[in-house]
Amino acid sequence: MKANRHFFDAIRQATKLVRSRGPIAATRFIQQLFREPQPKPWSRSSTAQTNRSQTTAQTDNLPEASGQFLSKRFSGAVGSRDFKLYVPSSYNGSPLPLVIMLHGCTQDPDDFALGTRANRWAELTPCLVAYPKQVQRANAHRCWNWFNPLDQRAGAGEPAIIAGITKKIAAEYAVDVQRVYVAGLSAGGAMAAIMGETYPHVFAAVGVHSGLPAGAAKSISAALSVMKTGRSVTSSSTSFQQAGKPASNGRVVPMIVIHGDADRTVNPINATQIVEDALETRRVINGTQPLEPQVQTIEATTTQHGYRLTNYLDAGGLSTIQQWEILDAGHTWVGGNPSGTYTAARGPDAMRAMLDFFAQHASPKENPKADVIDSAVPA
Repeated sequence: MKANRHFFDAIRQATKLVRSRGPIAATRFIQQLFREPQPKPWSRSSTAQTNRSQTTAQTDNLPEASGQFLSKRFSGAVGSRDFKLYVPSSYNGSPLPLVIMLHGCTQDPDDFALGTRANRWAELTPCLVAYPKQVQRANAHRCWNWFNPLDQRAGAGEPAIIAGITKKIAAEYAVDVQRVYVAGLSAGGAMAAIMGETYPHVFAAVGVHSGLPAGAAKSISAALSVMKTGRSVTSSSTSFQQAGKPASNGRVVPMIVIHGDADRTVNPINATQIVEDALETRRVINGTQPLEPQVQTIEATTTQHGYRLTNYLDAGGLSTIQQWEILDAGHTWVGGNPSGTYTAARGPDAMRAMLDFFAQHASPKENPKADVIDSAVPA
């Protein structure tokens, strides 16, 4: 009988956990291997819960998006943008998590919602989902301007507009302000990384799919270079210093990073650099011990790509940073609806992976709710 590589990887990981964190952590890890992959988001449990997606193919039995998909607009001193808001059919006025979804270049909210199937997931795992819309007058290709210095800081530019949209939704709907998340694809993923660093107490966690590090470029020409070869070594320290400043209040936002290793539009080295920045920011700001990497390699099936999944565990066994390296995947959102642009049907399902990761993280309860949302943008 052919040996199962996943089984031996699991045994090695369990042995390593016994030595580094003790038998309880190892037992928790082994128990997760036999857990049914039923989605139970928005309740914090062990880190291993965030790995449910790895054992399942693309979910085909998602409910239809039977809630309301509303067209809205935010206008404020920092600027204006239209956005779409999905309100699940189960919404009854009780607080729900909110996920902000930032589309990629040439996309729009309807296209991104179709491709990611986020509205259908919002029916299964109830949450509000918002899709800010980039406009051509801001960028000819409707890219979020992640490479523009004016759009890389809190209180101004596109980060403040996105935070303003978050504030508007929280004012009009019942939002669990400890469970507000932001995710994006490509340029949207790069802007999501910026949002986590400029507004660390607004967003409980960040999802970056095929994106780039915050502060990695300061011009269009530099952006094209970073997309092709990654951030240069000489600019990495400067980028880190700028990226680390917003987290000086003591909170480093948890992050899930997904990237295809065959991406020819955004070099996969950018995903590694995003993770390196997050690890270094946590080390410098929090002064804590290094996170423990837990690595699993999953082989390809007929319905999903093979992938390498790395969880960086804190002392309590919680995955604070999670990296998915998708084998043979290009510049596409994996595990979605191919009717959307830059989307592939073959899994693993990126939306499910992000929701699973988000479910493990909430903003600190000690923060007054008014500080979490109301201070997001200037009055």
